[in-house]
Amino acid sequence: MPAYEKYGIRVELVERVKAKMRDPATAERVKSAVGKVTKADLQNRATVLRLIGAAARALGEKLSDKEKETLAKFVLDRKIDPDNPLHLMKLWNLFR
Repeated sequence: MPAYEKYGIRVELVERVKAKMRDPATAERVKSAVGKVTKADLQNRATVLRLIGAAARALGEKLSDKEKETLAKFVLDRKIDPDNPLHLMKLWNLFR
């Protein structure tokens, strides 16, 4: 069971997002919508919720408030540092 499933994040959602992100144009839209983030951004609940909303809009995904909260909790609990290559590799492996 992937770690994100333990948070109640649906596998179907993850698979849909992964499929959409394989398209370079979509991936670029998401990057533009989210922009450059810092470790502090990813530890701020309000900022994480804003980033989730921006990414969902760029992907054309409709997320319920409960799904957004679940995703935010997952991100906050991971304590992700986007400047740390080890953190990025762990995330990459989590969603492969």
